[in-house]
Amino acid sequence: MTFKGKNVLITGASSGIGRETALHFARAGATVIAAARRLERLEELAAEAEGLEGKILPLQADLMEKDGPRKMMEEAFRTFPRLDVLVNNAGIMDDMSGIANITEEMYERVFAVNVHAPMMTMKMAVNHFLEHGGGVIVNVASVAGLEGARAGAIYTASKHAVVGMTKNTAYMYNKEGIRCNVVCPGGVETEVGAGEFMKNINQGDVAKVYAGMGDRVIMGQSEQLATVILFVASEEASLLSGAAIPVDGGWTAY
Repeated sequence: MTFKGKNVLITGASSGIGRETALHFARAGATVIAAARRLERLEELAAEAEGLEGKILPLQADLMEKDGPRKMMEEAFRTFPRLDVLVNNAGIMDDMSGIANITEEMYERVFAVNVHAPMMTMKMAVNHFLEHGGGVIVNVASVAGLEGARAGAIYTASKHAVVGMTKNTAYMYNKEGIRCNVVCPGGVETEVGAGEFMKNINQGDVAKVYAGMGDRVIMGQSEQLATVILFVASEEASLLSGAAIPVDGGWTAY
């Protein structure tokens, strides 16, 4: 797969899946805008990409802010005359609470990053793609967007929203050269589990979630997800659109 001459924007690129995806695209020849809050991490990532066929450009962005997605996209369009691929990877977890124990603060913060941000970036990207003859969106959701109790109620609802937006977008613009898919990781060893709400997990509710998991969950690595994202965004996957792809070692097969 080659992305030589292609321009890519990746959110949540300072760690985990986003970081590895940025490096994979750069190795394949793309120019990558790596967006996240932690600029120092992004600068380290850009330095690591030196010498690769492509390159990585750091962009500090806070998607928790209501206007953050718009500012990020406008900066990307200033950098690139044409954006070819958008990867919405940024996301945060809830505290694993069922609906009886959710808080309004947690709802607002999780939905700001997991739903509002990708919705607005998709809106701006699609309008850009319509002007430039097409493009590709790859969203990163979770198996929680496919099943009912892989996390708390808020996170689960947010990821179902991402899956729904993906499918709607894929169908609405399939004749305009725009593809949109969503990758749904299972257990992956990233920093998402160290987020603000995961520091105070609802032990009673998480026990219910774990009780249904069994003992056959395979933990994945960020590199494995990055490989799938790269393929989904590539010309080799030109007929793939509107798909919600579990990448979970067979977890959801049961």
